[in-house]
Amino acid sequence: MANCLVIIRNKKLNIDYNRLSSLIRIFSAACYYFDKISFVGFDSSKGISDQLRECRANFENSVILCNGEQRAAIEDYLQKIYGQSFDGRFYLNSGQISVCLGQADDWQAFAQACVQFFDKKYGLSYDKFYIKCVSAPAALIYESIEKARAAGGDTAFAVYDDFGDQTIEVSYSSNTPKMTADGVQRTLVSALGEYIYALENISLERRLYDLLKLRRMKISVAESFTGGGIASRLVSVPGVSEVYFEGLNTYANESKMTRLGVDELTLKQYGAVSEQTAFEMAQGLINTGNCDAAIATTGIAGPKSDNTAKPVGLAYIAIGTRENIKVYKFNYKGDRESITRMAINDALFLAYKMLK
Repeated sequence: MANCLVIIRNKKLNIDYNRLSSLIRIFSAACYYFDKISFVGFDSSKGISDQLRECRANFENSVILCNGEQRAAIEDYLQKIYGQSFDGRFYLNSGQISVCLGQADDWQAFAQACVQFFDKKYGLSYDKFYIKCVSAPAALIYESIEKARAAGGDTAFAVYDDFGDQTIEVSYSSNTPKMTADGVQRTLVSALGEYIYALENISLERRLYDLLKLRRMKISVAESFTGGGIASRLVSVPGVSEVYFEGLNTYANESKMTRLGVDELTLKQYGAVSEQTAFEMAQGLINTGNCDAAIATTGIAGPKSDNTAKPVGLAYIAIGTRENIKVYKFNYKGDRESITRMAINDALFLAYKMLK
């Protein structure tokens, strides 16, 4: 089926992408995906009419959101071009072609009603599986999806990326043989294996918590540019006190020396943002004897660099156990929030990989 989403809006206002994402996820959770998403200015009569005619010509299902003042006019125009009336002020059917019309101020209830309508229309049940990754190259994800699609039967794919924490959602209808669905999963896992942390819809921090609990280990965190974000993610997991010892925000050099035992000579010779400092930060956590694993971060999140020539986005993440400490270097791109959140995801994932 071909589906489109049309939002008739005031173009002078910025698009609320968080709200849009939430709307789309209501549909995708029920295995309905949009082939096209269009935004049309509410003051453009020609733009609206052209878009609605395109819906009639090219899409089996059209979901349309408008403001309350325009609803009556939009409804009347749709009834004319489809040759059918709306049933219950919400949906219109013309053979296999359907339109759902709702108001932007009640989008969540509208989306849920659309899903119920489509379920009744198609009478199909859907299953799905998830592949959760961190920092997998986009080209590799889409290349692996194309390989899986070739042998995937009646399957649909959706990819969500939350600052490097990636979710690949694969949906397949009850008509798809289990062997086919398993083949799709194997294709994706084979291509993305080194970036995968779960084959279920579970958060990265929860996955790390489960692993720490299984290993009967405690972890500590020292953050010098992620602002307590790693600690915050970990403590959001119920029961984390079983595996979490402490979290420190050691921004000042004096804090690194006093709280973590970082050598003053290391800071003077290599700087706070360095492989050597990250290593000693993690080592300082391990040396307290109260944790079995450690995460340490140091970097430059921006918007400006420090008083060295080191660039914004440079970061070092150290992951350590009593046996081994590894330091990873990153050069992130983006604004302060993007850099910080990508680093948090990478740190949690690297800890998971080391302890797995």
